[in-house]
Formats: sequence, structure tokens, C-alpha cells
Amino acid sequence: MADKFSFPRFRSDGSGASGRAANWAVIGIFLILAFAAIAAGRDFLMPVTLAGLLFFVFTPLRRLARRRGVPDWLTATVVSLGLVVAVALIALGASGPINQAAHNLPTISVKLEQKFRELRASIEELQKAAEKIDEVQNGASDEAAPTIKVEQEGDSTLESLVKFTPAIAGQVIFTLFLLFFMLASGDLLYLKIVQSFDSMAEKRSAYLALRQIEDSLGNYLGAITIINAGLGLAIGLAMFAWGMPGAVLFGLGAFVLNYIPYLGAITGITLSGVVALVIMPGIFWPMMVAASYMLLTAIEGQVITPYFVSRRLQMNTVVVFLAVALWAWLWSVIGMIIAVPVLVVLRVLADYVPGWEKFGNFLAGEEPPAIEDEDEEEARDIVEAGAEAEDEGAARQATASVVEEDRAQG
Repeated sequence: MADKFSFPRFRSDGSGASGRAANWAVIGIFLILAFAAIAAGRDFLMPVTLAGLLFFVFTPLRRLARRRGVPDWLTATVVSLGLVVAVALIALGASGPINQAAHNLPTISVKLEQKFRELRASIEELQKAAEKIDEVQNGASDEAAPTIKVEQEGDSTLESLVKFTPAIAGQVIFTLFLLFFMLASGDLLYLKIVQSFDSMAEKRSAYLALRQIEDSLGNYLGAITIINAGLGLAIGLAMFAWGMPGAVLFGLGAFVLNYIPYLGAITGITLSGVVALVIMPGIFWPMMVAASYMLLTAIEGQVITPYFVSRRLQMNTVVVFLAVALWAWLWSVIGMIIAVPVLVVLRVLADYVPGWEKFGNFLAGEEPPAIEDEDEEEARDIVEAGAEAEDEGAARQATASVVEEDRAQG
């Protein structure tokens, strides 16, 4: 007879398991409404979230400058203008290759068409077989059905860019101004947060949580920025070695795109492969160019980043993937960029908020911190005992011995 585990059941007195189930139901409803509100308020919440994350990143710099006698408003001004200058320099460095590519766009499109014609010719037999299958399935119905032409109306890429540029510019300006005011206010925000707690111990814990968020975000984003710069340099040199045009643009693109988990690397690999198709003969060498880009990003993601990023900041890869997908659904590209920093903040908060220990353990990477109770040790014993089992029956026997051992010790 199969072993059973029970879910909470409702009781008439509203206590015990019933109360827990009701709490989970309320939490579920709250999460649904919260995600709907986050998606609906993206135009306001995106710049606020970005400004908040940048505030934690640059607050240690503001505090250091204050100890050197620099007023907070001056530090806020330097940081805000520095971000504008950094973005302008990246745009300036990319403008030349982008203008050249735009100028050569007709030639590029013709060459791509030739390449795709060659690809189509190489798989002509498969196409003919597919066409015959389509004729068998849809031949009679297509002859009898009237031809309906549907004209799709929509904005071109340029029109869409012109349409959304003012909104994007407005959000960037709002983010910079909010960041300026948050930094210029000094420790006022920290003071208000700490004042919202009652006991001295809670106030101290809240302040330490804020300081750890500073350290964690600063360490994470600092390490990632240095790693991305190295990756951009490596990819730029690799593209130069392959004789690719716009090697500088590829390097800058790799630096920026690598802030977007998963999708950034895929985009870079695709772009390098498409450009190589235009300038290189055949299919093999373009595939090698794309493979070199993929190899460098794989080394960065699987070796360099795990080595240089603190284990305390490493995240469960499944959780990271789901978080990136969720934030991409909510806030598009910006959501993908902030997904991991938000997880870092939640990971820090889990160390300080009572009852969040298991949530923090779930977010952690391969070496999560120990939970204070015995749940982690028991769960690890169960999983390790069943890991070598070939099927469910063997797993049942292996884990039964662990349970019996625990009962004997208890």
C-alpha cells in the first residue's frame, strides 16, 4: 500500500490545518492581485524599482563621500550625471557601426536573401515532400474555398521606435530624478524605515538588513559589470579575429546584452551568426563564428561568474530562469534586467524576516545556508538516500531506512 501525505483540510472551527489553508488561499489571491497591479503599473513601477536598486548600489559611495566632507546633493549630482555620460558614451561608441550597418542595409538584405536561397536549395527535396503532403491534405478544400486577402495594418519598426521613444525617455528622466532625490536625502529613507519598527532589536535588524542589501547588490552588480566588460572585450577581439565588421559594436553589445540573463546571450549568438552569413561564404564559417560567441558566453556563465560571484549571492538556477521569465512577462526587457537583483534583495530579506528561512533556502544556490531547525538536514538525508535508487520501489526502500533511523534516534 502506497505511503500517503496529507494536505491541510478545512475544519469547522477555523483553526489548525483549516487556518493554514485559509492563509494560503488569501496569500494566493494577494499574489494574483499583486502581479496584476505590477503589470498594470509598469510605466510607474519600472523607473521606481530601477531607482530603488540604484539607490542601494550607490549609497555606499554617498556615505564614503560624506565621510570625506562631500555633501550628499553633490554626490547625487555626480552619480546622476555619471550615469547619463556612461549611457551617452556607449551610444556614441555604437553609433558609428550602427549608421554604417543602416547605410549598407539594402546590400545586407540582398546577401541574406542569397544565403537563404542557398539554404532552401539544399533542402529542396524536403520542401517538395512537404508541399506534396500539403496538397494531399488541403488540395480539394483550397480549390473550393474563396480567396480572402487580409491586409495587416501596423506600424513599421521605425514608426514604433519613434512612437515609444518619448515614453522611454520620460521613464529614464524620471528614474534619474528619483535617484537624485533619494541620494540627496542622505539617510532619511533609512531613518523612516527603521522608525516603522517598535522594539530596539527590530530596529537594529531592519537597519542591518538595509546595509546587507547595499553590500549584496553592490558586490553582485560590481562583479557582474567587471565580468561583462571582460566578456565584451573577449567577444570584440574574437569578432575582430574572424574579420567581422563592427567588432567594437559586438563587444559593446555583449557587454550590455549580458545583463539580460539567457536572452542576452541568445541574441548575441544570433546576431553574430546572421552578420557572418552576410560576409562569409557558405554555412560552415558563419556557424563557427556563432559557436565562438556561444563558447565565450558559456565559459563566462558556467565558470567565471560562479567563481567570482560570492556563493552567498548565487541563486537557484531554476528560480532564476522562472524569475526572468516572469519579469519578462510583466515588464519586458527591463524586467529581465532587474529579475536577478530583485532576487538578491529577497534573498537578503529572507535572512531577517521571521518565517522566511525556508524561502531563502529555496532561493539559494547549490550551497544554501543551513536552516536553524532540522528540516534541511532531514530533507537532505531523504534526497541523498533516494538519489542512487533506480526506480520508485528502490527509492521507497532507501528512504524507509532513513525514516526508521530517525524514529530510532527520536
